[in-house]
Amino acid sequence: QAQLVESGGGLVQAGGSLRLSCASSGSILGISVMGWYRQAPGKPREMVATVTIGGSTNYADFVQGRFIISRDNTKNTMSLQMNNLKPEDTAVYYCNDLRRVIADSWGQGTQVTVSS
Repeated sequence: QAQLVESGGGLVQAGGSLRLSCASSGSILGISVMGWYRQAPGKPREMVATVTIGGSTNYADFVQGRFIISRDNTKNTMSLQMNNLKPEDTAVYYCNDLRRVIADSWGQGTQVTVSS
């Protein structure tokens, strides 16, 4: 089973941007749905955005057009471009595939902190 490793988190001021990356140790061609999820302190983990192998995307309502998810099936990577960040976007962000989400199997994630 390929590992998914997140990177790109950091500290940014409100209104700023970050680009998160997810690298797979194996091919993602067999993964029909991949996504970004996040968990803020004291809150349950929630879906941020998902993308299918064909490129169809789905976003949580709170994204409100600020984030763009993409995947590169040739490079085995997935990205999340986050613009106009808000303090409420502060969370640990995880990339995952649908099968592992259902199995509740998660990686280390990457911390995103947005200061006001």
